Amino acid sequence: MMGRLAGVLLEKHPPQILVDVTGVGYELDVPMSTFCQLPATGQSVVLHTHLVVREDAHLLYGFATLAERDLFRQLLRISGVGAKMALALLSGMDAGELAAAVVQQDVARLVRVPGVGRKTAERLLLELKGKLGVAAVTASASSPVAGPAVDDALSALLALGYNEREASVAVGQADAGESVEHRIRAALKWLSRS
Repeated sequence: MMGRLAGVLLEKHPPQILVDVTGVGYELDVPMSTFCQLPATGQSVVLHTHLVVREDAHLLYGFATLAERDLFRQLLRISGVGAKMALALLSGMDAGELAAAVVQQDVARLVRVPGVGRKTAERLLLELKGKLGVAAVTASASSPVAGPAVDDALSALLALGYNEREASVAVGQADAGESVEHRIRAALKWLSRS
């Protein structure tokens, strides 16, 4: 199974992208959270992937972070949630926001995502409760609702090679409301002492 692709980004047509990996072009569907983080076409890109094999197609999905891919996989395990809905959920909110919605059992937040009705939202909250691991810890430890600064700082630490547990604990050391840059500096300072 393919777990990661590194290559040159050739095309971007939301939600699909084309990545050239040593002469082979891979078509991937990505959530908007990943799409917004992509470099310009012609630049190098690294994506964590998930392959869905069906009778009629092999579909490849790409994610900027391991946390996003893990959450996508967790969503696929829920009855009635397919790849399309999981991608819509990750496009409508980032991993931290989804984790916060689960921790707070916020049906209204999930219903705002196109294609998610009240019954589906309630089932998602029920089945995801206590299963989101690091994302849920980050969302609940950092603030009542994880903000963009927390998510961006966490993504930066993951890109630097820290594991999710280390990164989430370190990001939680910064004061709430701080900028992304301050959170990253505070987290790196804390990690250097650990």
